[in-house]
Amino acid sequence: MIKGLYEAHLPVSDLQQSIIFYEKLGLELAYVQQQFAFFWIVKGQSWIGLWECKEEKLDYHPSIRHLAFKIDEEDVRRVKQWLQSIGIEIRTAFGFTPSQQPLVLPNHPHAHAAIYFADPDGNSIELITPLRLDVAEEFPMMSLATWYNRDK
Repeated sequence: MIKGLYEAHLPVSDLQQSIIFYEKLGLELAYVQQQFAFFWIVKGQSWIGLWECKEEKLDYHPSIRHLAFKIDEEDVRRVKQWLQSIGIEIRTAFGFTPSQQPLVLPNHPHAHAAIYFADPDGNSIELITPLRLDVAEEFPMMSLATWYNRDK
């Protein structure tokens, strides 16, 4: 029955500022009202709702203030340069500095490449792609550069 995730929601303090930020990421504004806006992630398949509210400053926890957008593996090598070109700062994640990202997450037996940044309200945004879903050996978290060079 379940085919995918259709929507997710985040609190924001300034809807107009957030609309500009998510448009910079290439998301299409689908619907806007006075205190909320929806953006298509994949038109007709998934969207994100942004809700302007006074209590947007909830303490960060990945279960309530984190979104991960899927990207293609061929884009992961240039994602850092793309984010920098649109003025988005990469944040340290799991002890990996911006210069060490993208990083590879060891979700045994899966390996995913990811990079992390925040929206204007500090909501955690991740761009992620699966690298392999069948890694036989466990491995530590590492930079994507290390992942690609490990067999050389």
